[in-house]
Amino acid sequence: MKKWGMALLFGALLGLGFQPVASAAKADTAASQKAKAGKKVKSGAKAKAAKPAKRTKAAPAKSHKSGVKKNVRRVAYEQFEPGRLALHSASAYVIDQSSGEALVDKSSGAVLPIASISKLMTAMVVLDAKLDMQEVISIGEADVDNLKGTRSRLTVGTTMTRETAMLLALMSSENRAAHALGRHYPGGMTAFVEAMNHKAQALGMSNSRFEEPTGLSSNNVATARDLAKMVAAAAQYPEIRNMSTTAQATVSLNGHLREFNNTNALVKSDNWEIGVSKTGFISEAGRCLVMQAKVAQRPVVIVLLDSVGKMTRVGDANRIKRWMERA
Repeated sequence: MKKWGMALLFGALLGLGFQPVASAAKADTAASQKAKAGKKVKSGAKAKAAKPAKRTKAAPAKSHKSGVKKNVRRVAYEQFEPGRLALHSASAYVIDQSSGEALVDKSSGAVLPIASISKLMTAMVVLDAKLDMQEVISIGEADVDNLKGTRSRLTVGTTMTRETAMLLALMSSENRAAHALGRHYPGGMTAFVEAMNHKAQALGMSNSRFEEPTGLSSNNVATARDLAKMVAAAAQYPEIRNMSTTAQATVSLNGHLREFNNTNALVKSDNWEIGVSKTGFISEAGRCLVMQAKVAQRPVVIVLLDSVGKMTRVGDANRIKRWMERA
């Protein structure tokens, strides 16, 4: 009876809404866990929403600034790289005479025809022989160009001093004057050409060869590196320095005054300080230019071979000058 009475009492209490302590505890625990889970979900959602917004705002700005700085540095560096120079000469070589450093090197080892650049060697050979520069020499039939058919203002029979012939050969690139210098050399033209090649070997121009004194023959060849040595050597002769950079000269020929101009327009420019200058052109060689000059307070030798276009060699020289001054 007691067991049945207790059971009836417990059932009555459940009917009135009372729960055992253990069940209530379980319910409280479940509710608490649910509440905590809800808070975590809300806080996690907020964190996820805030994190992308922060990254989206900051990352692009940082990337943009660093990218701009890198690009500026890259452009500034590449602007002064020798390889970035837009030179139109097939072969180019620029060397600092003080340090021996090659500042520009574009196919400098290619053996190419050098045209009237040959006349610098012609002048050195004449001066090395210590011939009388005031001796009168003449233009003969042998001095007429039968190879290329070029014209000359020096008619057959024209007489002048050896000094005047050298001036016209270096300044105005007069082929007949240069040929006459070789023909009036002791031993004649054969001995003169031998002296040219001997001088080249003495200067270390191992890839050079001369066949005649004017440069009209495409067999007069050299590399840009060899010509840099020749120009540096020519700069040691005061006569070559003065004559090759004379902008204009009035010469008396056969009783008439004739005006001659330098074939290198840069010698007339106030922006250039040129010590030695020589141009050259035949179809096989293209437009050529060599100079010894001071650029950006540095003594340099500039060699430009096989340029396409009448003013391309001058343009290349000016580009090299601007590049050195900015660098």
